[in-house]
Amino acid sequence: MKRLTGNVATILKQLEVREQTHADVGDAVRKIISAVKEDGDAALVRLTKEFDAVDLTAFRVSQAEIDAAYESVPASLIRALETARKNISDYHEKQKRSGFLDSEKDGVIRGMRVTPIDSVGIYVPGGTASYPSSVLMNAIPAKVAGVEKIVMVTPPDADLNPAVLAAAKIAGVDEVFTIGGAQAIAALAYGTDSIPRVAKIVGPGNIFVATAKREVFGQVGIDMIAGPSEILILADATANPAFIAADLLSQAEHDELARVTLVTTSNALIQATEDELLRQVQSLSRKTICEVALQNGHFILAESTADMFAIANEIAPEHLEIQMENPLLYLPQIKNAGSIFLGAHATEPLGDYIAGPNHVIPTAGTAKFSSPLGVDDFTKRSSFILYSENALKDAARDVIELAESEGLTAHARAIQIRLEERQDENF
Repeated sequence: MKRLTGNVATILKQLEVREQTHADVGDAVRKIISAVKEDGDAALVRLTKEFDAVDLTAFRVSQAEIDAAYESVPASLIRALETARKNISDYHEKQKRSGFLDSEKDGVIRGMRVTPIDSVGIYVPGGTASYPSSVLMNAIPAKVAGVEKIVMVTPPDADLNPAVLAAAKIAGVDEVFTIGGAQAIAALAYGTDSIPRVAKIVGPGNIFVATAKREVFGQVGIDMIAGPSEILILADATANPAFIAADLLSQAEHDELARVTLVTTSNALIQATEDELLRQVQSLSRKTICEVALQNGHFILAESTADMFAIANEIAPEHLEIQMENPLLYLPQIKNAGSIFLGAHATEPLGDYIAGPNHVIPTAGTAKFSSPLGVDDFTKRSSFILYSENALKDAARDVIELAESEGLTAHARAIQIRLEERQDENF
């Protein structure tokens, strides 16, 4: 990992901004989306054979197949998934809101209704990135919000992960289809004879999936455009370097592009953590991936505790750990972070799997203006008003004044005509 020192401005200037640049991806994705819009299922069959080398005649995974997958999963894993389901559900139930009604002013009723989105599509990657936990994290908030139809798509694979199908059953997914890539996003956005159109698409994917989500946004809603996984650890001299190294590696193993950072005022902690990383990485199943990610990671030696938090807020990491004495005292100093882990024992994998908060979290600094996936992402808000005649009369002068100041005489007339009709009724 690279070592950075200096004041806040110097350190932030040194930090690399690493982005994937695929100039040709956009054009390729737009062609895929166009083909699915025009040819529907026929395009899906053709594109699946081209990109996945699989001949498909049907996309839907039957309930019998889902049930069989559930039965094939070890009981211990089912218990873990059920525990995670309960914790995730309990946490997200607390996010629910029902709107409000205000009738304090005579003749005026104002309010807001919160209603669920009708349908949601969940994209679940295949291969080495096939995670049952992501099924739970995407589907359960939608279920809690009251979404009526949840559709899951996942790439066709002879070794389709049975735990993913088991998680879909546990989370209450309504339909599962074996289709992947940008073509799956297009199918969810526009619908085909086999795959229903949805109102919003959520879930992670590769650069083609992410680009497709960006392209169809507006036709449907999307959750976010997620980048590589990130973890930033704020630690003082009391922190355990073995814990820090383990947590950095827990994110490094996701992706060679993962961003792992330790920020501290203790040079001794940096050295001890580096030693631990070299030792611990040797036994990991994804050692090669970890080693590449670590090469681009950062040890940041800050000049003060205040600088540590200034750096963290500017980076706005996906996962932020505070491994310091009395970590709760520092919580008010965090302005920008996706998910915050307080203390030596609140390790990031707890959040990935079992604690309850969502693990679909903004990356690449977008935590400065966005939030983890939650119930609000699966609802929409509608405002409503009711005015009596007298209430309209009281408001009329101001509305007409504002409308005429903007040159919108039809707006003013919509108010005036009601006043005139009321005057006519009095004769």
